[in-house]
Amino acid sequence: MTDPIGPAAEPPRGEALEPPQDEAPDAVGVGPWEGPLPEDERYDPDLLRLGDRRNVLDEYRYWSREAIVADLDERRHDFHVAIENWQHDFNIGTVVRNANAFLAKTVHIVGKRRWNRRGAMVTDRYQHVEHHATVEDFLAWAEAEGLVIVGIDNLPGSVPIETTALPRKAVLVFGQEGPGLSEPVREVCSMVCSITQFGSTRSINAGVASGIAMHAWVREHVFGQRPTG
Repeated sequence: MTDPIGPAAEPPRGEALEPPQDEAPDAVGVGPWEGPLPEDERYDPDLLRLGDRRNVLDEYRYWSREAIVADLDERRHDFHVAIENWQHDFNIGTVVRNANAFLAKTVHIVGKRRWNRRGAMVTDRYQHVEHHATVEDFLAWAEAEGLVIVGIDNLPGSVPIETTALPRKAVLVFGQEGPGLSEPVREVCSMVCSITQFGSTRSINAGVASGIAMHAWVREHVFGQRPTG
């Protein structure tokens, strides 16, 4: 059973997990609405009156958060993203931000529930995020949803994501920075994809890897660019 993580959940005392304010009046946004007020219920009365300084697309200006999420829900892609969080991985915020950018259906956090929201840059307000306390809980959910579990890690036997076809209904799973995918998750992956690198470092940041992997799925299933081996 999944445990939704609400955008307004309060962190425990002593943890700097609060997101940055979704306000930047000197950088982005528009002022108060000019002219007759729209009657469309998607518009937020306070934003119309005070202005909309959020970092959202122009088409969503003055819309309420609930209206934006509802519109995104009509278009979300068929893939999910999961990341293990046994040691408070600081990359989770970036993973959530990437998931919003590539319109993933949901981000699943496996392990510790609390995570640093700063890297999400407020996108967690528009992206569904759910929690699974254990790997077993996560696996049961994925099986019930009929999703193929695809690990992203540079393990022995992994296949290059650049030349590998990804399943449409998949959950892309990322391990923590350093240890990578845990052994229980490795054992249940239908496939493990690696990201080809050319420098001296053995691995790349999990947040960066998530963006590359999500874009690979989008290239294949949205733009029809089939990988060739």
